[in-house]
Amino acid sequence: MAGLAPALAATVASIAGDIALVISADGVVRNVAQGGAPLSHLASLWVGKPFADAVTCDTRNKIDLLLKDANNTGLSRRREVNLPGAEGQDIPVAFAAIRLGVDGPVLAVGRDLRAIAAIQQQFVQAQQVLERDYWQHRQAESHDRMLFQVATDAVLMVDATALLVVEANAAAAQLFHRSLGDLVGQPATAALAATARPAVTELLVTARTSGRPAEMRARLDVRPGALGGGLVDISATPFRAQVDGVGTMRLLVRARAAEPRSGNSTQQLAAFVEQTPDAVVITDSTGRVLMANPAFQLMGFDSLVESQLRGRALADVLGDPSQRLAALLAEVQRAGIASQVRLPIGKNTGGLALEVDVSAALLAEGDQECIGLTLRRHLVPTTVDVQPLGGLAMAIENLAGQLGQVPLPALIQQASQLAERHLIRSALLRAGGNTTAAAEWLGISNESLAQRLQWHRQDTSADHCPALLN
Repeated sequence: MAGLAPALAATVASIAGDIALVISADGVVRNVAQGGAPLSHLASLWVGKPFADAVTCDTRNKIDLLLKDANNTGLSRRREVNLPGAEGQDIPVAFAAIRLGVDGPVLAVGRDLRAIAAIQQQFVQAQQVLERDYWQHRQAESHDRMLFQVATDAVLMVDATALLVVEANAAAAQLFHRSLGDLVGQPATAALAATARPAVTELLVTARTSGRPAEMRARLDVRPGALGGGLVDISATPFRAQVDGVGTMRLLVRARAAEPRSGNSTQQLAAFVEQTPDAVVITDSTGRVLMANPAFQLMGFDSLVESQLRGRALADVLGDPSQRLAALLAEVQRAGIASQVRLPIGKNTGGLALEVDVSAALLAEGDQECIGLTLRRHLVPTTVDVQPLGGLAMAIENLAGQLGQVPLPALIQQASQLAERHLIRSALLRAGGNTTAAAEWLGISNESLAQRLQWHRQDTSADHCPALLN
């Protein structure tokens, strides 16, 4: 077999491998045979040299192990090494070796791995692209979710000792179907179903005693005339507030309607963030912008996209001629919440300053303390034509003419409907057709306004504000 080793190497190289080497007992290459497509133009230079010198430095130890296996057991396990190639490109090759006879040479057969390595590299690159896309999607989803929560979350500032509501935002009044006056001073669990109150009380006590955030899901109380009884997600975060210069423990309680388990919730969040007319922005504790929605970008005076806004001071972006925005941010850090604060914003005090209604609250659930703000343009009613009272007065006079023909309760009901229609129309005029703003003018929820608009079914073809009530 030893005498046939060169011929055997050539046969094996042409049939079973891409290269075959005959190696003496001392590890020196005695013969090299390559397949139809030569693997390396340097192969002929290996003859008479140690096999370990034919591979790259980082894989020489594998050649030593390969030859050791073949000499000790007659057959080696597969070893992957790199051969020096043209233009500095290494050639990956998988070698296996067999000893020819008891004292015979070793036949090492190699298979070119470049095609497999290329496939593996493509797989790794595709996996990296998928991972990058996944994390970009997760970041975009987290971005939209945070902005959505800032715009819609009900926020309650709760006295940690008495567990009474100290302050609340407008979203809390809407979520719990109560006015702000009905919330402040009441137990933090008052708007929840009776069966849920003990568990939520325990949640608040746990957050207070442990000093760590806690969260759970609970059911709202059912109120007459309201869509109560829904599920809400509640989180409570301990917060050290300053009241009259004295530090006191408060609980920052956030509540939001439980999200439906649907596959398009991410799209719904993104659509809300893109389409809401309210400007939503999140800043760090120093007031520098972290993220913002398109409405905020339109409200700014520099027409910058979010990536250009990031890191800039909020006061510099919007303009803060009276320094009240900076004071508001300081107040939120001190008290945890600020609701419906009217501020002038603009680049200079000589120009026309824009007034905005601002609600702000701490976002203390994450590692970084942030401030979430919602800004809404303040609509001055005197700058808009309001539906004149003459039409309403004439309609009431017409009703008075029906006295004696129509019972008084029916006349009163018709007069109430006429007045409601007039007030809704006026609110829509003041709000420029924005139903969300109109609902706030009227002191009712968006859902209630939509139901009333649908019920009235007014023909607006002759109105002063066409299509506002369609």
